[in-house]
Amino acid sequence: MTVRLTVLGNPGHRRVTLFAAAARAAGLPEPAVLPWLDVLRGRYRLPEDGLLRIESPGEEPEVDRLLRGPALGPGYAPTRVEGTAVWYAGVMAALRGLAARPGVRLPGVRLLGDPEEIAVMFDKRRAHALLTAAGVPVPRALGGEVTGWEHLRERLAAAGLHRVFVKPAHGSSASGVMALEFGPRGQVQATTSVELTDGGLHNSLRVRRYRGEREVAAIVDGLAPDGLHVEQWIPKASQSGRSADLRVVVVAGRATHAVVRTSTQPMTNLHLGGARGSIDQVREAAGPAWPALLETAERAAACFPGSPMVGVDVLPTAGWRRALVGEVNAFGDLLPRLTGLPGGPAEGLDTYGAQLAALTAPSPASPATTDHQITEPAR
Repeated sequence: MTVRLTVLGNPGHRRVTLFAAAARAAGLPEPAVLPWLDVLRGRYRLPEDGLLRIESPGEEPEVDRLLRGPALGPGYAPTRVEGTAVWYAGVMAALRGLAARPGVRLPGVRLLGDPEEIAVMFDKRRAHALLTAAGVPVPRALGGEVTGWEHLRERLAAAGLHRVFVKPAHGSSASGVMALEFGPRGQVQATTSVELTDGGLHNSLRVRRYRGEREVAAIVDGLAPDGLHVEQWIPKASQSGRSADLRVVVVAGRATHAVVRTSTQPMTNLHLGGARGSIDQVREAAGPAWPALLETAERAAACFPGSPMVGVDVLPTAGWRRALVGEVNAFGDLLPRLTGLPGGPAEGLDTYGAQLAALTAPSPASPATTDHQITEPAR
C-alpha cells in the first residue's frame, strides 16, 4: 500500500524528523511538512489527497509566541508557564478549522487523529471525567473549578486530601505541575519545576521545593486563571529505590511500547532528571499482573477511538500489582531508541514505525478520521 503522507508539525524538529526516518525505513515516500506556523497564520494549502498526521505544535518559539503571547503581553517569554488556556484555544481553533476545510474528507485528505479527541486529551479535567465514566481506574480528583490558593485549601480540607498533584488543565511535560503536601500542623510543601520570579512563573529544568505558604500561594494563584486539575497523590511502585511509573504507547488499540520512568522526585519526567528503568525488572516484579498493567493502558486508549496512537501514563501502585491512569497524551510517542515490546505487534519497531505498520497493514480497520464523535459524561 502506497500512501501520501503529510505532517502538520514544526519543520526540522525531532518529532518530524523521526517520523520521516520511519517512513523511509518502511519504504514509503518522504512525508511533506505542513508547518504549524503557516496554519496559525492562515497561509497554507492542504495536499489534494493522502493522510495528514497531526504533530505537536510545541518546541517552536514563534509558534508558542503566536499561541500564548496575547495572554502574556509584553511579559511574554518562552519559559513562562502561564497562558495555557489561550494556547489551548488557539491550537483547537486551528485544528477545527483545518478539519472543516473542503477536501478533508474522502476522497480528499484524511486526518490521522480526531481534533475533538485531541481537545479532550489536552484538557486534564475532561479526560479524567471521560476515563472515570468508562470505568478506567484513575486517581480521585476534586472536580469543578479551583479559583486560587485559598479556595484550593478549603476544598482540600473538605475532601480530606493532604497530598495532591496540582496540574495546569492544559499543560504538558510537567510544566507547572506541583506535588503539594500538608503536614500535621498545617505546614505546606510544594515540589515543582516552576521558578517563581518577579516576572511571573517560569519553567526550569531544576525541580525545587517551596516550604513557604506565600510562595506556594503565588504559584497556585498564578496558574488558576488558566484552569487547574487537582488529583490525589498516589504512592507509586519503586525500582532500585526510586519512584517509578510507565509511559505506555497504544497503537491501533494495542500496547506496543512501554518505558519505565524512575526518579527521586514526585515527577518522573525524563527531562526533569528522571531516568529510564528496566522493563524486564517490572515484568518480573509484576508477575502475572503484567498483562493487566498493559490492559489498563489499552482501556484508557479505547476511550479515544478516533486516535490511532495514545500515550498513557500508567501509575502502578506499590508491588506492581495494580495501576491507575494518570494522564493520556495525544503526542506521547516521542521515545527515541525505544523498540516495541517483545512478542508484541511492534517488536523491533520504534513508536513511529509501529504506527506506520498499523496504517499500512492489510486490515478492514481504516485510519482514524475526523468523523468520530466523542461522548462525555454530563457535567
